[in-house]
Amino acid sequence: MKTWREMRAFPLAVQLLLVNQLGVNTGFYLLIPYLATHLGENLGMSAAVVGIVLGVRNLSQQGLFIIGGSASDRLGARGVIIAGCALRTVGFGLFALGDGLPVLLAASVLSGLAGALFNPAVRAYLAQESGERKAEAFALFNVFATTGALIGPLLGSALLLVDFRTSALTAAGIFAVLTVAQALVLPARKVEPSGNSGVLGDWREVLGNRAFLAFALAMVGMFTLENQLYLLLPDGARQATGWDGAAGLVFLIGTVANLALQLRITRSLKSRGDRARWIAAGLAVMGLAFLPPLLGAPLVLLSALLLYLGIMIASPFVMELIPRFGRPELTGTYFGIFYVVSGIAAAVGNAVVGWAMDTGENLPWLCCAVVGLASAGGVAWLHRRGALPRTAEAAKVAEVTEGSRA
Repeated sequence: MKTWREMRAFPLAVQLLLVNQLGVNTGFYLLIPYLATHLGENLGMSAAVVGIVLGVRNLSQQGLFIIGGSASDRLGARGVIIAGCALRTVGFGLFALGDGLPVLLAASVLSGLAGALFNPAVRAYLAQESGERKAEAFALFNVFATTGALIGPLLGSALLLVDFRTSALTAAGIFAVLTVAQALVLPARKVEPSGNSGVLGDWREVLGNRAFLAFALAMVGMFTLENQLYLLLPDGARQATGWDGAAGLVFLIGTVANLALQLRITRSLKSRGDRARWIAAGLAVMGLAFLPPLLGAPLVLLSALLLYLGIMIASPFVMELIPRFGRPELTGTYFGIFYVVSGIAAAVGNAVVGWAMDTGENLPWLCCAVVGLASAGGVAWLHRRGALPRTAEAAKVAEVTEGSRA
């Protein structure tokens, strides 16, 4: 109930974007986790071809985030969000209707490009519409996203009892409904010119912000470790219990924890010091989350809980901080470049963790712990150097603290 009350305190546009994220993750996780099995077992494709199809989708999304961010700044976030959801409707529909490799590759490109469009645009719109309550808005965003990530696989596994085509059409239908809802309800906002001569000028300005780039690089640990919710932790849960369904417990723990704690954590920490301090603390918790399984395999669920806790501490403040590195006119570009860096980091991180999983039983957990603690140290170092922007609230807290010391 508190979540709904908090949600209703925001403008209608923010409320729609939160529900939109629930639908986006529901539709995505309803289909994508089962795509490899469909391509390999139902269509008889080789592992190499399956890897190509999945890789094309991932590359289309992660590599083009900067395009979505720039389009959001130049054309307006509303239109980019709608276009992204419409493209994913078509992409997922092609997965349902096409069995040939050309059609499946087209579906991968369209569904990946869709994510590259609406992901940075949604975050830019949310940051602009939520004013000084960005942290709470992004905390709610996490709650709805995590809930969708739980509902999607459950619904997908049920629909697969019919067939994959039914599952894919349902996912496409969800995105079609989201497209129509946004076109009807999401308000258009005036696009303020950036003052640069073109998109390349916008990119040069953002890439020339050394503090922002340093922060983006320091944050690679968050996305690398967050991706272990879909790789290392489910595998560890299955090995610890001998039950394939144990992987679902990882997402169930995250959803329950988000619903119960996310808003409380964000509200509590928001007024207690600079955001960077809590981002570093959240990253440290994420790193430490990978140590319990070293003491015993059954502790993997404790690891999942701690990882979600670290994400809940850090993520809303990370999203709040990104737009503060530059001008409001370039918010989408900042988010786009940030997610390009994070996408590359996640890909490299998953490859390293996958290699470690094949090499040694404890090695992947140690690697993840080191990555998390290194990222925490990087953010703390940037904070000590004064390289990170402060929110108005954090500046007031700092003034009061310094005044009391004087």
